[in-house]
Amino acid sequence: MAKSSSSSITVPRSAWLGRGRHLGPEAELDVRRNLLALKTARVIDDFLELDPIEAARSTDLFPRDESADPGPSARRLFEARWRVTGNVTVRAQLTTYEPESRRTDNESEVVWVLAAEAERAWEASWPSPATVFWPDSDRVAWDHDTVPGVRLRTTNYLPKDDGELRRLLRDCARQSWFIHVVVHEAMTPDALGRRPVTAFLPPSLKHRVIEHRATPEQALIADFAMKRELGVGLPRGGAVVLPPTPQSPDYAAERFTVGDVFLDGTEPTELLNKITEFASLPQPLQADAEQALTRLRQGWHLLTPDEELVHARAMVTRYAEALKAMTSSCDLYREAAESAHAALAEATSGSSTPRTPAPAASEEDASPLKTLTKTLSFFRRPDR
Repeated sequence: MAKSSSSSITVPRSAWLGRGRHLGPEAELDVRRNLLALKTARVIDDFLELDPIEAARSTDLFPRDESADPGPSARRLFEARWRVTGNVTVRAQLTTYEPESRRTDNESEVVWVLAAEAERAWEASWPSPATVFWPDSDRVAWDHDTVPGVRLRTTNYLPKDDGELRRLLRDCARQSWFIHVVVHEAMTPDALGRRPVTAFLPPSLKHRVIEHRATPEQALIADFAMKRELGVGLPRGGAVVLPPTPQSPDYAAERFTVGDVFLDGTEPTELLNKITEFASLPQPLQADAEQALTRLRQGWHLLTPDEELVHARAMVTRYAEALKAMTSSCDLYREAAESAHAALAEATSGSSTPRTPAPAASEEDASPLKTLTKTLSFFRRPDR
């Protein structure tokens, strides 16, 4: 897989994108089981599993270019289709990959990329595409970010070491596809307060946000590191939504900072509103995320019967137009060839060798006797 790089393009309003790591055994089996269960329960309309090579193959009926190829490290490709809010169709692809390097001792680690797109602007209240493919269970470790040591669906405590903390902030800003929030604990919370704030978010937003926690004694070091690396501060007992990379012109630190967050198990309404507002801003579309979205659009396989019929008709029309253009080109070529042959025949007077115009001759040279003498001398030359 290609490493992330920034792009001037923003994520379409209709798209949901995610990338993470599955650390448990048999990642594809977990996906397969979940899709089958949801189809049986009629939560999704249908799903499909493909070999990556087969998924990228181009045929006469389904021509595909290199944008449909998930790359040499791809393991499996899954597609699913479901409906939300009545008849709004969502199409999604999840591709599993071998990791680029073994950053952990877990030999079963698998990287996954998920791209989903709806027929209109995405709503946070819709089901999360992540839990269409992955079971929403703590027993399945699919929710690790590509940044080591960071997970969805839980609170991630910041490193104690200043260097490790700053490195983590840089990696989250540059590599992660998720929204990151840092919350400072003014005092050590009880069990209810240790529950992740992200649990209160609506379904589709819940799996786009990663929560970091700073312990009470980390107030100064976390605030300093965040100002140094990202240009935002962390209020004591408050929270801040970290800026994207590259930073959006719509982002302002004070706009997405909350002065007080009560970690007592109640819903932190102000912080949730800040996260929701941030998620509604145009988000930069990283290069590999753009590739995943292109594969979803250009390399889609799970067509309905009606869509297959429309596609077949479109291909028939396309080939008919191509045949018409080719026939027209052949006619033009034949006319040009006939004109060329006619011109050649005229130039050669029927012989195969073009005639060379003779220079103007004097009256003496033009006499029959002089011409005959020159011709005989030609045949008498010893070198002939």
